[in-house]
Amino acid sequence: MIRILTILILICFLYPVKTDAQRWKRTRYEIVYGLGVSNFLGDLGGANKEGSHFIQDMELRTTRPTVYLGARYKIMERLAVKFNLIYGMVSGDDNFSESSRTPRNLHFRSSIYELSNQYEYSIVREKLSSRYTFSNFRGFRDMSINTFVFVGFGGFYFNPKANYQGKWYALQPLGTEGQGLEGEGGKYSRIQLAIPMGIGFKYGINRKYSFGMEFGIRYTTTDYIDDVSTDYYGRDEILAATGNEIAAYFSDPREGDPAPAGAQWRGDPKHKDMYMFLIFQLIYKLRTARNGFPKF
Repeated sequence: MIRILTILILICFLYPVKTDAQRWKRTRYEIVYGLGVSNFLGDLGGANKEGSHFIQDMELRTTRPTVYLGARYKIMERLAVKFNLIYGMVSGDDNFSESSRTPRNLHFRSSIYELSNQYEYSIVREKLSSRYTFSNFRGFRDMSINTFVFVGFGGFYFNPKANYQGKWYALQPLGTEGQGLEGEGGKYSRIQLAIPMGIGFKYGINRKYSFGMEFGIRYTTTDYIDDVSTDYYGRDEILAATGNEIAAYFSDPREGDPAPAGAQWRGDPKHKDMYMFLIFQLIYKLRTARNGFPKF
C-alpha cells in the first residue's frame, strides 16, 4: 500500500513538471503584426549641438511611421528566431538643428525596406499559465512579462530624396559628392546590410494573442542613407562636369558663395548611419500540430 501511494505521489509530482516544461512547444510558432515609429542617426539634422552619432543626437521632429510583419519560431523555451519585414520612413533636416550644421542647409527623406532576422534570448520567460488576466498588475512581482534581448542581421533598401521648388528628387543618381565623375569613385549602392540590436517585451492576453513592444537600433554598412558623407566636391565643378543644375544645387545649397572642391567637410565619413524602430505588436500564436509544423 505504501509503495502504491509513493508511486501515485511521484506521478502527481512529476507529471505537472513535465507538462510545464513542454507547454511552450504547443505554441512555438507566432505571427506578429505591428505599427510603430522610426527615426534616424546620421550626418543631417539632429539635436541642438554638434553631431555625435549617438542616441542623444536624435531629433524627435523627424519621427515617422512604420509598419511591421514578422514570424517567430521558438528554438528553445528561452531562445527564438524571428523573421522581419519592415517598412519605415526616415528623414533629417539641418534647419531643425541650432548648431554649426544649420548653415549647411541640407535635408532628406527616405523610405526604408528591411528584410532581416533576429535571435532573441528571454531574460524573463513568457507566462505559460492558462490564466491570462490583467489582475496581476496589482503588484510588479506578479507580472510575468516576457523580456528579451536580440541581435540579428539583414538587408535594407533606401533611396534618399530632397525637395527643390516643391518637387522631390532622388539624390543618389545626381552624385552630389562627385560620385561617378572622372577620377572619383562610383555611386553608392542603395542596398546595404543592417545589424539589428535591441530589447523587447511580450505579455499574453489569452491563449491565442499577446501584446508586444520592441525597440531596436540598426547598425548599417553605409554612410549615405542621408546622401551625405565626405567633403564638398564643388557646386561649380559639378555643374561644369554634368550640366545638371539640380545636382549642383543639392551638392551645396548654402547661401552665399559655394565651397570649392574638397575645401570643407560636408559630412563625417568616420561614422556609419543608423536608424531605429519602436514597434507595438499584436502577436497571434499558432498551435503546433503533431508533425511539429504550425496548425493554421
